[in-house]
Parts: sequence; structure tokens; C-alpha cells
Amino acid sequence: MARPRAAAKLQHPVANIKSQIKRIRTNEKARQRNKAAKAEVKTRIKAAIYTAESGAEDAAEYLQTAVKRLDKAAARGIIHRNQAANRKSALMRRAHLAAVAVGAGGPSADSAAEVAAEEDPEPQASEEISAPTRARRSRTSK
Repeated sequence: MARPRAAAKLQHPVANIKSQIKRIRTNEKARQRNKAAKAEVKTRIKAAIYTAESGAEDAAEYLQTAVKRLDKAAARGIIHRNQAANRKSALMRRAHLAAVAVGAGGPSADSAAEVAAEEDPEPQASEEISAPTRARRSRTSK
């Protein structure tokens, strides 16, 4: 029978060279530090999205913290600066859409139809209309 592969990393360094043993140790410390920083960035992003979607008062503060953590991670080389920019862009877009959806509630289809029915499509006599606008209106009114 084949032995199952060990899922965990080896506890002791495999290398015999002193400098390589130190390099393995420092790389492991850096990996753990980077892993923690990435996890914090993800947590901050999730918190910012959650507060924005729930319409909380401090949503802007959470958003600012998430952006700050992304910038720090990019500055330290934990994530690439382009990835940080892409994540910030996506975060801002999502927060804005959530704020629009929660904040104003947006006009419903019924109220949009009412507003369209109330508007007078024909201009007043005192308004001047350009020729292209007049042509476009005549095409759409047929």
C-alpha cells in the first residue's frame, strides 16, 4: 500500500548549509507575515462591503480602512500594486452601487412611468429648439 502524503510542512530544515537553514527560517517568517496581511486585507474589504450594503453610518470609515490596508500591502510588496488598484476600484464600485441602492432607494418603475407621463414632450413656445433635436423628435414621435 502506498503511504499518504504528508499535508504539513516539514518541521526541521532539510538543508545542511547554515545560510540555507537561516534562509528557510526567514522565508517561513515572511510567508506567515504575508499570509496574515493578506487575510487582514480580505477581512477589511468584507467589512467595508458589508457596512456599505447595510447602509451603516460608518461605511465610509470602513471603506477608508480597507483602501489603506490595500495600499500598505502594495507598498510592502505583499500584493502587486496593479492588483491593489484593481481591488480598490472594484471595492469602490461595489460600495457606490450599494450606497445608491440603500441610500435613495432609486426610482421605481412605477414612479419613472409617472414622471414620464407628467413631462410635456412638446417644448413651450418661448424655447428654441435646434434643428437636429427637432428632427430627432419628429422621428421618434411617429
